[in-house]
Amino acid sequence: MAGKTKFLSESVVIRSLRRFRDFYFPSGVKEDLLDSREEGPDFLDCLPVDVQFHIMTFLSPVDICRLGATNHYWRALVRDPLLWRFLLFRDMHYWSSIDHLTMPRLEVLDAPLVSDDAEESLESNIDFMAEYLKGCPSCRQKWLPSRPPYEVLTSFLQSLVPSAEPRYAMFGPGMEQLDISLVTRLMHAPDVLPVSGIPNRQINGIGSGISYLFNNQHKFNILTLYSSNKAERERARVQKQYMSSKLFTLGSDESGQPVYRPAPQVQQVCQVVDGVIYVTNAEPGRGEGESEVAQIRAVLSSTSKPLLVLSCISREESEIVGVQTVVDRNRTSCVDMAKRLGLPQLPNPWMVQDTVAESLSGILDGISWLLRCSGVKVYGKY
Repeated sequence: MAGKTKFLSESVVIRSLRRFRDFYFPSGVKEDLLDSREEGPDFLDCLPVDVQFHIMTFLSPVDICRLGATNHYWRALVRDPLLWRFLLFRDMHYWSSIDHLTMPRLEVLDAPLVSDDAEESLESNIDFMAEYLKGCPSCRQKWLPSRPPYEVLTSFLQSLVPSAEPRYAMFGPGMEQLDISLVTRLMHAPDVLPVSGIPNRQINGIGSGISYLFNNQHKFNILTLYSSNKAERERARVQKQYMSSKLFTLGSDESGQPVYRPAPQVQQVCQVVDGVIYVTNAEPGRGEGESEVAQIRAVLSSTSKPLLVLSCISREESEIVGVQTVVDRNRTSCVDMAKRLGLPQLPNPWMVQDTVAESLSGILDGISWLLRCSGVKVYGKY
């Protein structure tokens, strides 16, 4: 069924491009080429529309925009809304991160796909090209500020002045359910995030604080909060049993719906931190649905602090196809995770970042975003 849907979507896009081609060259491309008095279309313009579309499917969004800068024909062609709708639905599930500013609008995601019988029903008020370009991580990276030369000296002078160390509370099922512990990997990965200090004091038996050094310059602290002690977590993970969390108390509202309330020690932690890191389990078939949404909302109920969601799996499977290494995307995508956790409805700044516990890939991007939200000047890719 998925293959049929993809084929229908491609055919709709090709027909839309062909209608534009017929409008732009009403007399036919070949006749224009025979007219020597005017400059005719070039070789790429003369290709069949389905070949032009096939070529564009291999281009990056930036390259498609550059193609649109070659002449008036391609400038108008690459703005076809059906083309970008097709690319949006094809690519957004492979994006490695998404946040409150770049998440495609829910009406775009929930709108029915255009079928052969409903080509003209496309909403004209949605700019699919803009939705794609604002959400695609490769396009977003081009918007990040570069580091001016004078900032090197400024950063050195700032390092001589003691500053407050940002603190973040981290909790979630992805810390406890995965085969590889994300926290343990962080503590033993000096090439990724060097550990700069481990306080001995426990937080009322539910966790402790660990200080890290980002980019060998910015020091920050993560307060890890667990639902129970290590022995109970390991037993529940092996036996695949549900375990009640000591981080929350479960009650009910006036309508009888379950309501999560942070335990007193969790409330104290949330009052002093600068943001929240929620580690969710992105492996297929995992996730706690409504309870995850309720717990996130309970923690953020009385604060506007930023939320970083690490959409975590234990390890990435890859295989070599020809001369390329292809990564198996057998995980919940960032866009789907944002919808599952109800993040678009939150008033807080938020970001979802793909993370692999084994390699810690993606975690620097998420920490960089969180530090920026705390007012720390972070430059470069991260």
